[in-house]
Order: sequence, then C-alpha cells, then structure tokens
Amino acid sequence: MLDIKQIQEIIPHRHPFLLVDYIEDYKPGEYAIGYKCVTFREDFFAGHFPGQPVMPGVLTVEALAQVGAVAILSQEDNKGKTAYFGGINKCKFRGMVKPGDKLKLETKIIRQMGPLGVGEAVASVDGKKVVSAELTFVVGE
Repeated sequence: MLDIKQIQEIIPHRHPFLLVDYIEDYKPGEYAIGYKCVTFREDFFAGHFPGQPVMPGVLTVEALAQVGAVAILSQEDNKGKTAYFGGINKCKFRGMVKPGDKLKLETKIIRQMGPLGVGEAVASVDGKKVVSAELTFVVGE
C-alpha cells in the first residue's frame, strides 16, 4: 500500500490536481489499484453542477491515468520521469461519481514498447463500473 506522500514520490501531481488518495496494491510496470475518496469540498463541485454535484468524467479518466502512472513510474528505469497522455480510446461513461463516493481506480498495463504504452482502466463505485477506457501514455523527462 502507498500513502499520499509515497504517491507524490512517484508521480509529479499535487493539489488540486492529485486525484488519488492511496494505492491499495501495485506491481511496477504491470498494474496499480488506487482510491479517491470524493468529498463535497472538491474544488470542481462548485461549478459542476451547483445543486447537483457530479465529478467531471474527464477527471475520473485523469485519476485512472494517475494510477497507471504509479505503475509505470515505479519501474526502476522510469523513476523521476513523467508519464504524459498520448491518447484516450474506447472511453465509456456508465455512471456518476458524487460526493461521499469511494472511487476505485484500476489500471492494468497491457502494452509497453520503450517510452510508449497502453493501459486498460476501470473506475467503479460500490462495485458498479462508472468509467472504462484504454489510455495511451508516453514517458518523458
């Protein structure tokens, strides 16, 4: 398990854009499983949407990418580097994420060739899939 400080040693994201609270399990270069405990105090809820707060789907995709970045950047050869988005494919939004939800974030690395790679990602709340996507990344300095 990785706490927030250990996550920050691996990926460069910081508040307010760090969207992972802890990593439950991971294997460098293969997969990571993390969580975001969504609170009403998230900055984005002020405008998305007043009176009907919903976490923007693109931020859920970003949270999945950050979990995938933990898997990639924890590899010895990638320590101290940054993982950038290269693409988002097959993305499906299947449910809403609201204040009080515990968002489970799972990203499995399915292909990696040099600095390029692809992750299969699924976000869920209470066992219900809310987002799935195929995320392409590029590791750079």
